[in-house]
Amino acid sequence: MGRLLIIGCGGVAGVAIHKCCQNSKTFSEICIASRTKAKCDALKEKLENTTETKITTAQVDADKVEELIALIQSYQPDAVLNVALPYQDLTIMDACLACKVDYIDTANYEPEDTDDKQWREIYEKRCKEAGFTAYFDYSWQWAYQEKFKEAGITALLGSGFDPGVTSVFTAYALKHYFDEIETIDILDCNGGDHGYPFATNFNPEINLREVSANGSYWENGHWVETEPMEIKREYNFPQVGEKDMYLLHHEEIESLAKNVPGVKRIRFFMTFGQSYLDHMRCLEDVGMLSTTPINYNGQEIVPIQFLKALLPDPASLGPRTKGKTNIGCIFTGVKDGQEKTYYIYNICDHQECYKEVGSQAISYTTGVPAMCGALMMLTGKWIRPGVYTVEEFDPDPFLEALDKYGLPRSENHNPELVD
Repeated sequence: MGRLLIIGCGGVAGVAIHKCCQNSKTFSEICIASRTKAKCDALKEKLENTTETKITTAQVDADKVEELIALIQSYQPDAVLNVALPYQDLTIMDACLACKVDYIDTANYEPEDTDDKQWREIYEKRCKEAGFTAYFDYSWQWAYQEKFKEAGITALLGSGFDPGVTSVFTAYALKHYFDEIETIDILDCNGGDHGYPFATNFNPEINLREVSANGSYWENGHWVETEPMEIKREYNFPQVGEKDMYLLHHEEIESLAKNVPGVKRIRFFMTFGQSYLDHMRCLEDVGMLSTTPINYNGQEIVPIQFLKALLPDPASLGPRTKGKTNIGCIFTGVKDGQEKTYYIYNICDHQECYKEVGSQAISYTTGVPAMCGALMMLTGKWIRPGVYTVEEFDPDPFLEALDKYGLPRSENHNPELVD
């Protein structure tokens, strides 16, 4: 039925590709493209005898628009699924725009070089005007709105879990259970144990920059910023247990504040163990989380990139990670004049994920929604010229697909609230 070009071949991409191959009716052909073609070829060899989906591979440097354009023109896909790095969102969007092809990603743009003078001028202006200091935000991609509209193509932003499913949960809650949502608490709990003293469950460079940054939340029409890990809460997560969680800045807060009428407060919490926090603070204190290059023995090294090379590859964590994740949203608001609360969440088992697709649940919970976003696009359910986040479409078919392909929802209409 459709032809999908998938850019990236890491842990999340591997899950999305496995899931595409489980739905050959929709994804009749896929091309896996990465800077390292050997990784694509290895995944093709693993999957091609298990599926009716025709798999091809290609080498591409996603930092180079001209290479991306050449690949898209050669392969002629119906859509491009970007599961590469957030640094590469804009180059891939530029290539899709040039070729008039629909675009899907899982996380919003952030720069690789935060010391770039031109980027920093724009960033500092945004910090002053918007009121939050995170390196990542949607403004860079939202700026493509008119260009994509004029080209008659769709850009679907943030089709992972958070952002992604959490935003679809919000749209679903507003459609079915609320006349008005007043507060949203997004809770991301990883109850898994990989056995290492310290490791990250996805790209260390992205992960460590995110969690070591200032926190922020949306309240009464503006941003409130906090020190890193300043706000801590405890929550008893179904099938995981009681965990410490910390308030972070997260990208879906920005889009939900824009798209949920009348919302008074949006917060995002993520669980961390003490060992993780101790290691992270130590690494930060000695400068290992810096993105500023240093000169060592005549060679330029970016500390956080060097650290990434030292840490375990997130894709290697699958066979040793045990436990479950629990990610969802707690809402308060009004329905038919009555106050209402609602909790919708997914529980995912690391070992079950590894048995099915060879990855841990963190990659699984992002890769499955990435495939579902592409599914919505290729089947015409989520098509609208312009640039949109997932909560701007009908949530029902997406959640039905999510239930079917391994991330079923659970609900509680009288949940414990977060203070």
